[in-house]
Amino acid sequence: MHANTASLTDDPLCLTIDANPVGSGFQPVPKLRDEVAMDVCECLIDMASALFSLPSKELRGAGRSTLPVSRVRQIAMYVAHVVLRLTMGDVGRGFGRDRTTVVHACQIVEDLRDDPEFDRVVSMFERVASAAFRTRLGL
Repeated sequence: MHANTASLTDDPLCLTIDANPVGSGFQPVPKLRDEVAMDVCECLIDMASALFSLPSKELRGAGRSTLPVSRVRQIAMYVAHVVLRLTMGDVGRGFGRDRTTVVHACQIVEDLRDDPEFDRVVSMFERVASAAFRTRLGL
């Protein structure tokens, strides 16, 4: 591996950074699973913010939000769990919410997907997220 490159280990949520050339005696330390999950959730929040024209600060905000903000956050949580295969606990930590909130978000999104327009929007976000993380998470 060359200097300053990243590689995936067997665990798709464990990224190893090789900051020195081979033979230097340096052993790269894998990023912890929680760190990778947090990074992925942060990226998803930024992507949702851009795609749905909402301030990322509102999506990251603690406590209750308006329905449009909550719905976009629920979609992002759903995609993190279903498409990117993060555990509900990891998604909850990444979004600053409890695991049970992620369970609820996934149930709501699944129920709302019966509406063709809502399903189209969720499918679009799933495709974007999958493309964005395909190499990093081995999707």
